[in-house]
Amino acid sequence: MPPLSRHPRASARALRLAGALAVALVVLLSAGAVVAVREGRAAGLLPERSWGPWTATRIEAWSTHVRVNTWGDAAQAEIHFGKAEDLTLHAYGKTARATSMMQPTVFTLTPDGKLTARRLSAP
Repeated sequence: MPPLSRHPRASARALRLAGALAVALVVLLSAGAVVAVREGRAAGLLPERSWGPWTATRIEAWSTHVRVNTWGDAAQAEIHFGKAEDLTLHAYGKTARATSMMQPTVFTLTPDGKLTARRLSAP
């Protein structure tokens, strides 16, 4: 039976190098996933139990419900104007904005869960 390699030391060295590269790749991908979750970029992938409770408040005639993620930099808001209009905001790592159609109001949600509203002036 012929030998598998002319240089057994070179094969062992190549296997060690391939193993080290595989381990480095796994470590880098894991670190990237952790950073993505912490910055809020992957908040849609977080488990339901990582979200805090919904807090209900009112802003003028609008009813609002906000919750903040405890694992990452993310918040969600549901905003209702009776049954006439519903808005949903997802602040995953950056501020989210939405404008209502019923009463021209701009809602802003920050990743830490702060929801603000600014009424637009009539044209």
